[in-house]
Amino acid sequence: MASGISAKHGLLTTKCSVFRSLQRKILPHAICIQRPTEVKCLRASTNSTIESQHNEKYCIDIVRSRDYDGFVSSLLLPEDARRSSLALRAFNVELAQAGEGLCFPEDYRSDADAVLEDYSGGDLQGRPPSAACQCRTMEGLSEAVKKHYLTKRWMLRIISEREKDMEDRAYRNLQELEAYSDNTQSSLLYLLLESLGVKDVHADHAASHIGKAQGIVMCLRATPYNSSRRKVYLPMDICMLHRASQEDFIRGSREQNVRDVVYDIASQAHVHLEHARSFSKNIPASAFPAFLQTVVLEDYLQRVRRVDFDVFHPSLQKRNPLIPIQLYIRSWKKTY
Repeated sequence: MASGISAKHGLLTTKCSVFRSLQRKILPHAICIQRPTEVKCLRASTNSTIESQHNEKYCIDIVRSRDYDGFVSSLLLPEDARRSSLALRAFNVELAQAGEGLCFPEDYRSDADAVLEDYSGGDLQGRPPSAACQCRTMEGLSEAVKKHYLTKRWMLRIISEREKDMEDRAYRNLQELEAYSDNTQSSLLYLLLESLGVKDVHADHAASHIGKAQGIVMCLRATPYNSSRRKVYLPMDICMLHRASQEDFIRGSREQNVRDVVYDIASQAHVHLEHARSFSKNIPASAFPAFLQTVVLEDYLQRVRRVDFDVFHPSLQKRNPLIPIQLYIRSWKKTY
């Protein structure tokens, strides 16, 4: 597997080298009437702009394919924050893929460490390809770090918590799921708030609860898929409380005890959403765009309630086509 990933990284590096080579061949003809110093500056500026556009496109593609709800939510942010949001969400997606065994976590960790050197004045431009950003996600993330002075601690929390995914085990209790959600999803929201220029304690409190609700909902939404792979990550204490075994979920049981497990977990997500909304009157309006994904969480909780908490109901596997419209309306109303 490591050799396959190394080949993938090598291919990406090769593509970047070919692209830069083409730039060197083409750009001089476009600016031949400029003085040498102007040529150098213009070429560097153009190269930087093109690279930035490619980084953004890569982040858009990966977020759209792996985190569609986050992708749609990001489109409603101001331009600067939108670019940073897509880079952050792509970063989060690729870390999640590392936990699923879809990429090599050690290599990703070294790339992330390279990005984090920006906080201490490090320069990625002069670093060798093996240590610097080898993928466009990391390059986009580096741009976001420099532009918004993103807090290092939140990124480290996401990385450290995602590494625990390699243990591939169920959560022992609901509190463990909440802690995981806080360290990943809430930390991502803190970074999105910083991208929007928001520094507010009430907004941070709301982000903490929304992140926990999101992590819980994501765990529920992924249950049918995980069960098809004979994996169950739902909190063991709640499963034991209702005498629901892992085998019940693996075979897609729709018995009442399985529904009771889903009810308890979904109820906790709803509690966190209500707590988050209790801060709404004290939060600056500029923070609301970071919380647009509450629309998606609310939609899932309503739908799972309508099917009497049958997490395997076919309707829950379908995407709600009205979500983009609902997100737009919520952004226009400046509520969450």
